[in-house]
Amino acid sequence: MNDVSILVGGRAGDGINSAGLIVAHLLNHTGYRVYMYFDYPSLIKGGHNFALVRGSGSPVGAHRNRADFILALNQDSIDLHGDLIGDETTILFDSGRVDTDGIPVPVSEILKELDAPAVMGNSCIIGAFARSAGIEWAVLESVFRQKIPKGLEKNLQVARRGYDAAHVTQKIEPIGQETFPILTGNEAIGIGLLHGGLDAFVAYPMTPTSNILHFLAESAVDLPLDVVHPENEIAVFLMALGFAYAGRKAAVCTSGGGFCLMTEGFSLAGMAELPIVVVMGQRTGPSTGVPTYTAQTDLHFMIHAGHGEFPRLVVAPGDAAQAFTWSSLALSMAWKYQVPAIILADKTLCEGSYSFEQRAPPDIGEADSRTDPGEYRRYALTGNGISPMLHPPGPGAVIKVNGYAHDEAGITTEDADTIRIMTDKRKQKAASLKAAVEDLGSVIVRGKADASTAILCWGSNLSVCTEVADSLGLRLIQPVVLWPFPIETFQKALSGVERLVLVEDSAYGQLSILISGYGFSTDDLVLRYDGRPNSVEELVARIQEVLA
Repeated sequence: MNDVSILVGGRAGDGINSAGLIVAHLLNHTGYRVYMYFDYPSLIKGGHNFALVRGSGSPVGAHRNRADFILALNQDSIDLHGDLIGDETTILFDSGRVDTDGIPVPVSEILKELDAPAVMGNSCIIGAFARSAGIEWAVLESVFRQKIPKGLEKNLQVARRGYDAAHVTQKIEPIGQETFPILTGNEAIGIGLLHGGLDAFVAYPMTPTSNILHFLAESAVDLPLDVVHPENEIAVFLMALGFAYAGRKAAVCTSGGGFCLMTEGFSLAGMAELPIVVVMGQRTGPSTGVPTYTAQTDLHFMIHAGHGEFPRLVVAPGDAAQAFTWSSLALSMAWKYQVPAIILADKTLCEGSYSFEQRAPPDIGEADSRTDPGEYRRYALTGNGISPMLHPPGPGAVIKVNGYAHDEAGITTEDADTIRIMTDKRKQKAASLKAAVEDLGSVIVRGKADASTAILCWGSNLSVCTEVADSLGLRLIQPVVLWPFPIETFQKALSGVERLVLVEDSAYGQLSILISGYGFSTDDLVLRYDGRPNSVEELVARIQEVLA
């Protein structure tokens, strides 16, 4: 079995996310590449939670429409997932809470006998799974010792009882590959920002990016990093701009509703030419919408956010590896070109867990910070629109930034010629940024490179679309940079394509609308807007339907 899928389900409070990650680490230890999707309602207490864990001999980032194992801690784990259950599915269930066929595990009895808290029921069912999958106890114990910081010995006792209550049904054979860390997209973004030189992170928690704040706050204990949680998103953005003015590389994270509050400050960054990075995690909207589910509906909001015209960078990584690379690049490019940058993610990427193989981002160099002799001018005119940037305290220099229209020295002006000249300066900078984007491999091509039919996608649909393209013999095209749009690179990726099918989690096909402005067109739209990501089988069926 070199492609295995496991569902872990239970109530909120059963520790389903943690249980899913333990299962993922068990697969990782046997040499599998893993991916986990976590589904939970936006309830403080109650509701059905489940994790879909997939292990494969090849890199994966999408779930399947089947379960080889179901670990059921509540009845909903059976009743709501009948479509995943087949003749070969092994069901391990809490016999005190679930009525079904399969391997009963007396979870409640074991917890009572060992005087263990209810949340340790997940350790019990994981133990039963390990035995059923033929995973040696030593492997399970090793994973527990690495991943369970509290109550380890009691968890091991509970897991052992679950292990002994089961028997081998479908053996998951080790495949001997190198193991890699398992990271969420949020963690990969955080590490990428640190790689890019992050000095300060400012955030007000908002699903699905909240865990970046938690991750970096923990990291700040051992790193020269300031992490601040202000009272609201307006304060977040203005504080981050203050860090940037002082020469500290700063980033913020939020979702659509929070970014709405940040847009005035975003325009200030554009006029003042202050570098800043926004991690924008999309979720189902509009308004509060469905806060814990996914969407790709904020693309046009991001490329047009703020009032007035000014350059910005928008990147949309598709998996944990791209999240690391492009978060690092976004921070570096924001500072080199003195622009605001957006890392456009979504719930599927942010909270999904991936086997992570780190690759060093390309070195883009730094802007020339030398200044001419004489009086320092923050907005000095240059051939590429990028002015030398100093930070206070600057001996003998007045370092002025300004959100009003201003001259080269940063002094407010309403002079028509100066307004035009400084606007042209920002346009020059936009052109410099676009030239850099074209040189950075900003459009990814996978699948059958010479296929005349191509799937077009962006963001977290990358993994499922790659797998579908491979299975159907199609080309896969993914623009990672969405603004400034890499027109020339995209044109090369389309060479020989006669039919282009867009896959997007929106109701209108926002990328199709965007590329139409550059003379490109899509032939078919495969859209999903119920908050859930496509499984491999679902997307294969939908692509085949439009191509029939």
